[in-house]
Amino acid sequence: MALSLTVSNIHKSYNGKVVLEGCSFSFEKSGVYVLMGPNGSGKSTLLRICALLENPDMGEVIYYEYGETAENNLNLRRRITLLLPDIGVFNTTVFKNVAYGLKVRGMSSEEIKERVEKALDFVGLLHKKNQNALTLSSGEAKRMGIARAIVLQPDFLFLDEPTASVDQENTEIIENILIQLKQKLSSIIIIATHDKDSAMRVGDFLLYLKDGRIFAKD
Repeated sequence: MALSLTVSNIHKSYNGKVVLEGCSFSFEKSGVYVLMGPNGSGKSTLLRICALLENPDMGEVIYYEYGETAENNLNLRRRITLLLPDIGVFNTTVFKNVAYGLKVRGMSSEEIKERVEKALDFVGLLHKKNQNALTLSSGEAKRMGIARAIVLQPDFLFLDEPTASVDQENTEIIENILIQLKQKLSSIIIIATHDKDSAMRVGDFLLYLKDGRIFAKD
């Protein structure tokens, strides 16, 4: 695994309300880090900052590649993927939804077809590749979102509440996908959730966000 991440002394406030205060941690080992904490504790904010989609008020977000600081450019950002709780679904087929990120990267049609079908098969949706994505259930849409993320083969994959608002059947399917995913990819996966039971099932490293800071769970 080439990339690692260190966040150092991150501060973030919104309208005078402190969300993150002196938040520091190093993500260096491949596997699944699960960031727990109640709603409003700053989990989503931290993920957006780590994914380079939002700037902290103070502090540093540094990616390292083979021990050297990685330049914050388009190439780095394309190696990082954040999957939000509300999946943005395009009014087209499931296949084209998952293929979108590869298409904008200029990949060939043959490679896109191969990678998309593998990703859809992995999340159990290959049989729905020609279905309009707007007709998927909420659980299926979450799984499509995971396919859209993993098809990019990111070095860092951030998942914000991947099982929120999903029925028990799809929750179990998604958890199994995540467990298999950490065996399939030599990536760092960081999941934000308030579901302690789910965290225990899928996580290699359990973290807790409290008072704006990260604490490692025993």
